Amino acid sequence: MHHARLVARLIVMLTLVAGCAPATTTDGPSQTSVLGRIRAKGELVVGTAASMPPLNMTTKTGEIIGLEIDLAQAMAEAMQVRLRLSAMPFGDLLPALEAGQVDVILSGMTMTPERNMKFAFVGPYLMSGKSFLAKQATLTSSKGSNDLNDPKMRLAALRGSTSQLFIERNMPRATLVLTRDYDEAITMVLEDRVDAMIADLPACLFAVRRYPDRGLFALETPLTHEPIGIALSGNDPLLLNWTQNWLRELETTGALERTTDRWFKDTAWLQRLP
Repeated sequence: MHHARLVARLIVMLTLVAGCAPATTTDGPSQTSVLGRIRAKGELVVGTAASMPPLNMTTKTGEIIGLEIDLAQAMAEAMQVRLRLSAMPFGDLLPALEAGQVDVILSGMTMTPERNMKFAFVGPYLMSGKSFLAKQATLTSSKGSNDLNDPKMRLAALRGSTSQLFIERNMPRATLVLTRDYDEAITMVLEDRVDAMIADLPACLFAVRRYPDRGLFALETPLTHEPIGIALSGNDPLLLNWTQNWLRELETTGALERTTDRWFKDTAWLQRLP
């Protein structure tokens, strides 16, 4: 009899607990997830520096264009949401991602082990490497960093970038000048306020093409090999998985290669820059 009362009491308790439990749904991702937030707002917020040709750059009319902007638009279309670009200095991008102010970053971001400990990465969608931009051809013909590892050498690098780390590790004796964006660094080279800009190879090569009559030279053989990827929150496995599958489809259909060729081989867009 005691056993029967105990069973009955347990049944009542389980019924009460079940009645208080929230209803579950399989309609889609939770709104507390990044993907859920994107779907709920109907908007994908992509962080970009908007100053790193040909990956991302701002035209004379203020429009943001580039390889990564095309990828961002394709990503939003695949999600069936609108795209909002959030432009900011490169060094502010990862803090903005961590704070949830942007959903993903598409901005020439190298997939490093240090960054990957805090953020998820999908890619690479592009392989890059470090190069020099200078007005001295002898400097850019150097195959190593010994010539630059001198206190008299003033080297510009993007704040918070792997270029900054590259100088600190390989040219610790050089005078490091940190800049907000590539335009500031290139201007410093043009005005002889620094001896060279250390940056990703595409940025250096396109600076030479952008200012063909200013005596600029770029090291065409990269000193490093760096995978460029999409940075995401490390707390949303569904968004990570979705982005992996989406990028894989772009690769297998040839869409990624066509988009890359559009920006790297056809340089008509240079005329649209300030």
